[in-house]
Amino acid sequence: MRHFEEPPRRKLRVLCLHGFRTSGAILEMQIRKWDSSVLDLLDLTFLDAPFPCNGKSDVEGIFSPPYYEWFQFNMIFTEYTGMEECITYISNYMDKHGPFDGLLGFSQGAVLSAALVGLQQKGLALMGHPPVHFVIIISGSLLKNKEFMKNCYSENIRCPSVHFIGAYDWLKPRNEELLKVFDNPLVIRHGAKHTVPRLEESVSTLRNFLLSILEESYGEQEFGKIEAASKEDQIVEMAREVEVAASG
Repeated sequence: MRHFEEPPRRKLRVLCLHGFRTSGAILEMQIRKWDSSVLDLLDLTFLDAPFPCNGKSDVEGIFSPPYYEWFQFNMIFTEYTGMEECITYISNYMDKHGPFDGLLGFSQGAVLSAALVGLQQKGLALMGHPPVHFVIIISGSLLKNKEFMKNCYSENIRCPSVHFIGAYDWLKPRNEELLKVFDNPLVIRHGAKHTVPRLEESVSTLRNFLLSILEESYGEQEFGKIEAASKEDQIVEMAREVEVAASG
């Protein structure tokens, strides 16, 4: 009798936004170290920021160039250069290459990921893209500009979220502040600094979160149909094999 393989599970499409003056390739190297049981649930796209690095990168000597940045900012993070162009750039990419189920961002990319789902909720960005189902924020922060504070965070963000917060991250206070604008955020704490951490004991936590997104987003529509079709195919194939055996 023929053995049947379980039908492939749908993967969540995720657009990944790298940190300041790094690149999509660098973030990919960091994320690919995560456990395969998590990565197997994801179809990841790593996008380079629209602007070439305009200064020294903190990862020089660790990761190879080229480096990119999403926007420029002042010392107190209240004024931005290139922000509108950046949001338009990401929106156009998602419209052309999407739809994407989720966003993942590290550092400056995490700032943008959080802001984008807040803006989409209020109809101020990603208007041509379906609602983002979830966001993964690794060392994020609020935008401190008054206009963006109003547009992004004046109401709690309902998009399901995971927040990675490092015990020794220099952005830790800002990470904690960002948590407060999300409804029911899932927090994963780790003992590292400002970095993309290895998952270690948090593998099951993140995997279960992603499985819940898959079921909520596609469970009845997708998995039910696949499972039913698979069982029907198995019954038909078994009947054929019985018929062949009987005629032999």
